[in-house]
Amino acid sequence: MKDHRHGLTLRIGLIFPLAAFLLIILWSPFNVAQEDENPEYASENEESCLKCHGNAIYEYYNEWIEGPEQRIMNPFYHIEKDAYYGSVHGNFSCTDCHSPDYETFPHDGLLRMEPAYTCLDCHEGDETTAQYRFEKIAEEHGKSIHFTQFGSSFTCWKCHDPHDTKVLARESQDILKVVDHANETCRRCHDNSDRYLLFSKEQQPPLPEIHHFLPNYDLHVKKVRCIECHVEVQDSLLVGHNIRPGEEAVKNCVECHSTNSLLMASLYKFNNIEGRSKGGFFNSVILNESYVIGANRNYYLNLISLIIFGITLSVIIVHIYFRIKAK
Repeated sequence: MKDHRHGLTLRIGLIFPLAAFLLIILWSPFNVAQEDENPEYASENEESCLKCHGNAIYEYYNEWIEGPEQRIMNPFYHIEKDAYYGSVHGNFSCTDCHSPDYETFPHDGLLRMEPAYTCLDCHEGDETTAQYRFEKIAEEHGKSIHFTQFGSSFTCWKCHDPHDTKVLARESQDILKVVDHANETCRRCHDNSDRYLLFSKEQQPPLPEIHHFLPNYDLHVKKVRCIECHVEVQDSLLVGHNIRPGEEAVKNCVECHSTNSLLMASLYKFNNIEGRSKGGFFNSVILNESYVIGANRNYYLNLISLIIFGITLSVIIVHIYFRIKAK
């Protein structure tokens, strides 16, 4: 009996190490494949452009002094690698959009005059991206204050950096993440004095000062996008692109703080698949993200409140009636 138990223990002792060894062997190729999975042109971009533009400090060989030299990369030309590879264009080669002449360093100064592509240069008539309706976006952008003031020089890239653009509004269920990403797009110019002066001869006042009418500016910009108030809602687009002048922006609180809230046609449009019912904002998606005073009302709770109020008022009236009659 002892020999039998000893043999069984020995076999079990051999099985577990063998199973672990096989698991490691079978799992390792998968892990390697996962780690080696890079965008198609990653190595090409790293060897040519991002070895300089992907770093805050870059190094090059200065033929004048016959030695290496380090410089600080202009922040406007510094590309965050993770942001780029996580963007909608992350699988592109740099020279898909920029002249191949940029691969020669030092760059020819005339290359700075190279016109940048617009969205329609690549996406117009493209069936694979038809759902985004780029033609309609361009039409709405043509009506915006940005275009009417600055003309065709105010291209898509003035707001949407092609090196980190994401389509969060259509793909993310995290409303707060969508809000932060969208507002960062606006803050790049409207909260950056250097960029703002590219389009204006006067410095813009601080954003909280401009939005002095908001009861709590910080809370608003954390919970809703700037475009909720500054963009005309377009039913055929998930995100409108007709930026209105400041004097035409939404300033009436009731526009959002009501059961017929403007937010249902803008910020919560993607998540509002079944449409707004009598419950207003009464659904798990929105209640998990934000509480909008006046908009999270429920029809049945409102009805119950009115019934209770009516009964209370009736009791008071009856009580007053009998008090008067008794006298």
